Amino acid sequence: MYAVIADSGSQFKVSEGDIIRVDLRELAENQTTLEFDNVLLVSDADGDAKIGTPKLDGAKVTADVLTEVKGDKVTIIKFKRRKNYRRKRGHRQRFLRVKITGIKA
Repeated sequence: MYAVIADSGSQFKVSEGDIIRVDLRELAENQTTLEFDNVLLVSDADGDAKIGTPKLDGAKVTADVLTEVKGDKVTIIKFKRRKNYRRKRGHRQRFLRVKITGIKA
């Protein structure tokens, strides 16, 4: 069984036990689970798929929050020749690692 969920402008194909990185968000103190209710598609083991228009009503994907991680470093370089103009910046995006625990169609 798998599902396609949308979160913060990205779509993820997930099944139970998968570990994915989602955008960092504010969590309540001692919150250990997340619920994704923007489910676009659910397919069962037989291959029968329920497709939402644009999302399925009543479908949920639950996940346990594992940890906060940083992504790879992205280097931004600006350069103009013969103008003595050089700028170098770096950025590391922060993510939440979550483990998918359940899919409810």
